[in-house]
Amino acid sequence: MTALDLSSPVAVVGTGTMGQGIAQVALVAGHPVRLYDAAPGRARAAAGAIVARLDRLVEKERLSGADRDAARDRLLPAESLSDLADCALVVEAVLEGLDVKQELFRELEGIVGEDCLLATNTSSLSVTAIGGALANPGRFVGLHFFNPAPLLPLVEVVSGFATDVTSATRAYETARAWGKTPVACADTPGFIVNRIARPFYAEAFAVYEAQGADPATIDAVLRECGGFKMGAFELTDLIGQDVNESVTHSVWESFFQDVRFTPSLAQRRLVESGRLGRKTGHGWYDYADGTAERPEPHTAEPGRTPAHVVAEGDLGPASELLALIREAGIPVREEEEDHGTRLVLPSGGQLALADGQTSVEFRDVVYFDLALDYRRATRIALSASQDTSPATLAEAVGLFQALGKDVSVIGDVPGMIVARTVARIVDLAHDAVAKGVATEEDIDTAMRLGVNYPLGPFEWSRRLGRNWAYALLDDLHLRDPSGRYAPSLALYRHAYASDKRQGGSS
Repeated sequence: MTALDLSSPVAVVGTGTMGQGIAQVALVAGHPVRLYDAAPGRARAAAGAIVARLDRLVEKERLSGADRDAARDRLLPAESLSDLADCALVVEAVLEGLDVKQELFRELEGIVGEDCLLATNTSSLSVTAIGGALANPGRFVGLHFFNPAPLLPLVEVVSGFATDVTSATRAYETARAWGKTPVACADTPGFIVNRIARPFYAEAFAVYEAQGADPATIDAVLRECGGFKMGAFELTDLIGQDVNESVTHSVWESFFQDVRFTPSLAQRRLVESGRLGRKTGHGWYDYADGTAERPEPHTAEPGRTPAHVVAEGDLGPASELLALIREAGIPVREEEEDHGTRLVLPSGGQLALADGQTSVEFRDVVYFDLALDYRRATRIALSASQDTSPATLAEAVGLFQALGKDVSVIGDVPGMIVARTVARIVDLAHDAVAKGVATEEDIDTAMRLGVNYPLGPFEWSRRLGRNWAYALLDDLHLRDPSGRYAPSLALYRHAYASDKRQGGSS
């Protein structure tokens, strides 16, 4: 099944920001495009707004004047749904209400031809439920674009329970012909991106609620250590706290209030107070008049550079640190250790990579967080308990400062910030593949393009080792037996299979 022919008219119903963006994508690809909105005059106004954006593309030399003129001639506001009768594809982008969408598609089904593909751009409702109102749900599919649709490449092509393979394939190939990067997924709450991205927000909020660190520090660690483009607090301020919480709540409810997707009480209070982020001038941060300065992250004062360190065991994902320490002129002595993977400091205290345990459980241990790339990271987070020796903490701070890093000391939070976030993302990704939501490749593509992650979950998993995420979450689950951190059966099987091949045991 191939993409729609460019001569085939495409209709977009709903002319808000997303509807206009989808229409522009189809128009620039070469289709005749019909715009319809139930509100009088909105379709014509939306057509004018799209043409204005095409004019700007011409000014920026991203579109030729001839192509702009041809696209303008192919764009037609529709006075009624009946004007869409000859369309080969109708994409709906109206308000997120199940009844509203079902009624719209029932009416469309009586207007368009039998071979017309019907699609919803819903981000939170069940594609199956919307299509369930149709006499022929086989031709109904989800086409979830990301905002702004003309710029962001990802499109989730969602097959409902009754969607025909031919319909899903035609939608997929059409999105690709439009210059997008489509990924195929089953109709599951949140699809790929909004399902697997939940821990990125949830774990940042959980660290904050546990008074482990303030928003500015958590954001800085996620960016400067974890390699994420934005931290969770600044990103939700940009998205809108009400919008982000609504998606989280929808996924949580759709999974029958699964504890893994539990919304944040702190975010709920923010929404209740009307502090919705940039659009209201205040969210986690203050944006009054656009002049307020962002609070600075906690950065430790200069510490004591250790005279030497002893490396016991394999540091695993943090093994690159040994070369960096030597390059900083600090002698390193390596010793084999059956059970340890840590750095021993001159004071006798130890440094260990975040593993889901807490510093207070041990005599004198400082944990350091996972980094995307320890060489390129500009900030490292450390966690210590009230019982940690001040000398050990000072040496730990001094060690990373000697490597050219800013250091943020947070509370004794198991799994810290980046490590627990990545482990949970990896777990949800494995669970999604095991349940037939999408392939590993499509999940990695979706998370890189949809939310701009530095690595896809399976790229992280391969880099960190098959057992890393499972071991960390298992330790976290022991300390928080609510079920939030219980590793999925899919992740358990993934880790156990690796051990078994190597002669290990469960």
